[in-house]
Amino acid sequence: MYYEFKSSFISNEINLYKIASHFGINKKFKWEEPLILDDRNLKGIIPHPNNKYVYIFHFGCIVSANLAFHELRDVIEYIKKVDTTLKNNTPFNYIEDFRMVVDNRIKEMELSYDSIKVNSLKPYYMEIVATVLAKSVALKKIEVDIDNLLDEIENIIVYLDNGKLHLSDNHLAKMSAKVLRFKYNTISYIMLLDKPDIAWKLEDAEEFFLTLSDFYELKDRYEKIRHKTEVLLDITEVFTSLTHAKRGTKLEWMVILLFIIEIIMSILEKIF
Repeated sequence: MYYEFKSSFISNEINLYKIASHFGINKKFKWEEPLILDDRNLKGIIPHPNNKYVYIFHFGCIVSANLAFHELRDVIEYIKKVDTTLKNNTPFNYIEDFRMVVDNRIKEMELSYDSIKVNSLKPYYMEIVATVLAKSVALKKIEVDIDNLLDEIENIIVYLDNGKLHLSDNHLAKMSAKVLRFKYNTISYIMLLDKPDIAWKLEDAEEFFLTLSDFYELKDRYEKIRHKTEVLLDITEVFTSLTHAKRGTKLEWMVILLFIIEIIMSILEKIF
């Protein structure tokens, strides 16, 4: 027996309560807890929903188990109709695949490039796999965005090398906001370093979660993003200081120029 997982990033945020309410699920979700749709919820959305699951995370990721690609696409399109804020978002720009094989002939868990083998299916395995995949694909989106921002800032540094600096306050504010957004998304929003509830209660669940997290290098990738974010904040602070200094210098020259004009006008008045 095996389970095929597909993880896709579709938005920065998904309204779990609105979607849950649509499916008749009345539940108060914890910050890190996904909304799980099973065969009963998927009936009518995909033709063969048996033994298929969809995990929806508030931070914008959807993970499917045993759904074909076209079935996952159909589910996402259906969810977009429920939560209309997702309407203009394009899924599948960031996606990851993973397989979990249940084989009672093996003694210990075996982890490879894109799959894991276990000797039995424990109740928490699927949710933990979905959680790690969701965090990994969300990280991938952040990694691409922060690299794009670094490229943008590199172009500004080239201007500085040529003695040019033309940055408006609006541009600086937007740049700083992007950097802070990355920091907020990785630390506060995606909660990369937080474990699922079950991992706090069961030692086996914690070990399984940590094994998968290490495999996807969640902590290392988080540290790299955090470091890049700090570097970006330092650079934007330098840009801000230089821009303000340049503006201050212009103001000083304007004051001097006005003072000179006033002197010239006084002299002209005395002469004529």
